[in-house]
Amino acid sequence: MIFPVLETTRLRLIQIGPEHIDALFGILSKDEVTEYYGMDSLQDRHIAEKMVSAFQVGFEAQRSYRWGLELKETGEFIGTIGLNNLNLGSKKSEVGYEVHPDFWRRGLAKEAVLEVLRYSFEELGLYRMGAVTYPANDASNNMLTKLGFKQEGTLRGYLFQRGTSHDALIFSMLEPEWKALKESIRKL
Repeated sequence: MIFPVLETTRLRLIQIGPEHIDALFGILSKDEVTEYYGMDSLQDRHIAEKMVSAFQVGFEAQRSYRWGLELKETGEFIGTIGLNNLNLGSKKSEVGYEVHPDFWRRGLAKEAVLEVLRYSFEELGLYRMGAVTYPANDASNNMLTKLGFKQEGTLRGYLFQRGTSHDALIFSMLEPEWKALKESIRKL
């Protein structure tokens, strides 16, 4: 199976390979990135190696996709976005993402999420896309809401990080809502 490479105006969404391990480690070793990520910051490059291998295994099993976010202009690896808990038979998945802090507040995560939504609903044929966030992650919560995701509720004690259980918010977008969003974007 060939990994799908996707493109947006400013980004190329690529398969993550061994050549991206150092950049991935550099991003996920930052506390400000992992604060709302659901895992502790990486302390060891070896964990990033294992993650890259796991991304490939998940894709081959069709349980997950994880794209690297590469700036078209420079080729720089600035983060990842992925489909987690992918179930093609049930037509559902969850989207998750992180971006290096040097590239925050530029709309790059939104751009990547829109392309992954397009791919998921239009090419994979999904009906439901979820997103799980920390309640305090205002940037992600606001972005998801602006895109048309609906907040469904709170998952109590859902995330375990830094030795403590944390609540999470669950958002979703359904395929008819994607069609409406796509139509509203087209009219802009």
